[in-house]
Amino acid sequence: MYKRASLFYLSLALLLFLLFIGGLAYGSVAIPIGDVVDILRGKEVDTVAWQYIVSHARLPQAITALLAGASLATSGLLLQTLFRNPLAGPSILGISDGANLGVAAVMLYLGGSLGQFADWPIGGYVAVILAAFAGACVILGLIIYFSAKVRNNVMLLIIGIMIGYLASSVISILNYYASSDRVHAFVMWGLGNFSGVSLSQLPFFAVCSVAGLLLALLLIKPLNALLLGEMYAANLGVPIKRTRILILLCTGLLTATTTAFCGPISFIGLAVPHVARLLLGTSNHKMLVPVTMLTGSCVALLCNLLLVVPGSNMILPLNAVTPMLGAPVIIYVIVNRKNIQYFN
Repeated sequence: MYKRASLFYLSLALLLFLLFIGGLAYGSVAIPIGDVVDILRGKEVDTVAWQYIVSHARLPQAITALLAGASLATSGLLLQTLFRNPLAGPSILGISDGANLGVAAVMLYLGGSLGQFADWPIGGYVAVILAAFAGACVILGLIIYFSAKVRNNVMLLIIGIMIGYLASSVISILNYYASSDRVHAFVMWGLGNFSGVSLSQLPFFAVCSVAGLLLALLLIKPLNALLLGEMYAANLGVPIKRTRILILLCTGLLTATTTAFCGPISFIGLAVPHVARLLLGTSNHKMLVPVTMLTGSCVALLCNLLLVVPGSNMILPLNAVTPMLGAPVIIYVIVNRKNIQYFN
């Protein structure tokens, strides 16, 4: 099993490298891979515009896709393990809707600033990330609360969907009364993209994402214990309440950071953990968490490549591409659920 996992690590790392370089070379303007490598090494190339495109546009976009894919996939895995539900995910349980509501409140109602609630003005992407994090954590807190009241996973899933509908309803009201320019800005943000993180914003995005991913790696042992049930995990000495809170914070940080900068991205958090399980054939999080992170990064980088329409300057919305890859996986999981062991 460990040899198989090592093989997957190497294969996924190689695929990740190829997709990353491909994302730097391929686009509306084709750039030779040799020139891309020279730019990354700090060398000068004949076309100055290529250097700017790679270093200021495509490199931040590729790094954003890499981190966002890993973050969403890891969030989905944590939630599926916590609720022992293969259909749990940031979007299905309403967590992304909570982040959307926070961002909508800032962009549509408050005009992009939190200055009304602080002695100093908080605006721009800082206000958006704070609002997204707050909204995601509120919804996650509600889901954790209802998980203690409702033992049936299907009912809990329905509650999460209903909470998402409530958040969407409030967003619709905010849209109705907002000005046209604010609505347009929010709609464009909601289509999803990996190009919303500039070179100056990338360090902040990377720190938040890496912090959440490191926390997920620290939760591997408690996650494995939760696979056997909460009572058994408690007998093993796992602090259930503290573990839930840590999973809440980790998922909230990863989902909010990605949603604030990239918009609500569908299916990656829901589908990628299943792909990782099917590849490994195990639910052991010691191997599953790293493979899920790598697979999520690869899927996001692949989606980033598919956004470019060949032979034109058109760029597709991100949420027009992710369902094409994620929906068939979910259909397969639903049809073959009885033959697949997710939680043991």
